[in-house]
Amino acid sequence: MWIKVAHGILIPFLGTSLGAACVFFMRGKMSERLSKALTGFASGIMVSASFFSLIAPALEQSSDKGKLAFVPATIGFLVGMLFLLVLDVIIPHIHMDNSEEGLKSGLKRTTKLVLAVTLHNLPEGMAVGIVYAGWVYGDDSISMTSALALAIGIALQNFPEGAIVSMPLCAEGMSKPKTFLLGVLSGVVEPVGALLTILAAGFFLPILPYLLCFAAGAMFYVVVEELIPEMKEGKHSNVGTVMFAVGFALMMALDVGLG
Repeated sequence: MWIKVAHGILIPFLGTSLGAACVFFMRGKMSERLSKALTGFASGIMVSASFFSLIAPALEQSSDKGKLAFVPATIGFLVGMLFLLVLDVIIPHIHMDNSEEGLKSGLKRTTKLVLAVTLHNLPEGMAVGIVYAGWVYGDDSISMTSALALAIGIALQNFPEGAIVSMPLCAEGMSKPKTFLLGVLSGVVEPVGALLTILAAGFFLPILPYLLCFAAGAMFYVVVEELIPEMKEGKHSNVGTVMFAVGFALMMALDVGLG
């Protein structure tokens, strides 16, 4: 069982690493159209995963509460949003639009960009960890295949995020090996966060619906605060919208098909 868990929590990290490896194949600066497509695809994956892999199982687990079944999901979701809001305020980082606002603190731009993507990866690692914890501790609404579907979906979403870290930094003159390393390091928080979440979830199993929606709220915060504004700003926003739909549909198919 724990070998399957280890494989599951490493799959998203592999997605980030493969995305960062795109820097070795780049020829010049990443185009705006490609950036919009990658951001839209990542957004669609995250929104779909939040609902089908996290919120839906939480509502099913709370069905015995009748008309109040929404309470754990609502509380967990809002607390997750608030948690990421607090982190967003206290951790200095560049927003994904690379605006001047993100350059106000004294940290180097490179450090801020890595912090930004690392901040994005935190709720994804938590989400994978919480779902695998539900499977490990015998929750009937979560199967091993549904947990695997979420891990694969997050890995697909992490692929563009790894590229978003490494490729722009390389275009600004940083060496390819260094930008690849930074991209990989931005994803390390995911398996670590997932493992810690699994271990902690054993103590909080009675409130698993809250934890599932906490992760969903955190993921939604990233999408609404960072990814969608970047996707819609400037030219080629329609490309991002189309890729959002593709990402959403792909994650839905993975979750429903494997779950």
